[in-house]
Amino acid sequence: MSSDPNTPPALDDETIAFAGRVFQMARMGHADELATLFDQGLPANLRNDKGDTLLMLAAYNGQEAAARTILEAGGDPELANDRGQTPLAGAAFKGETAIARLLLDHGAAVDGLGDGSRTALMVAAMFNRTELVDLLLAHGADPSRRDAGGQTAAEVAQAMGAPDTPGQLARAARS
Repeated sequence: MSSDPNTPPALDDETIAFAGRVFQMARMGHADELATLFDQGLPANLRNDKGDTLLMLAAYNGQEAAARTILEAGGDPELANDRGQTPLAGAAFKGETAIARLLLDHGAAVDGLGDGSRTALMVAAMFNRTELVDLLLAHGADPSRRDAGGQTAAEVAQAMGAPDTPGQLARAARS
């Protein structure tokens, strides 16, 4: 009797523990260790049980050197996690301007949605990340784009009580 070819093989405890250490390396910014593993064949787009890639974890945790290493090893800046969040949106949420710039420089779509409904501009505006809003607008982010609820970045920011970004976006829309 043959097994179903669509069912992945069961992983042993040692392999699961190794994977956990690799994801922790991305979170903690262990760029050199990750580079060594990529040189040995570790896939740069490895995902955890929540769909987070190594790049998402590095970006979300402010680990610029690790994010650069992952991108240089072929990490895809557009791979969204199971909640539809892209690494760029994760960087915007955490206020990581340098990482957002790095992701954009490596091909992240400025208005990319993953499977979610909010762009990085919307996320940055919601949390009053003015420097990120400027960066995203400079890279061509569309302030008139609407989320699944029909709101623009300025409207989402206003609803969240962000003090600066609604006006910032209004000025950008007029220019």
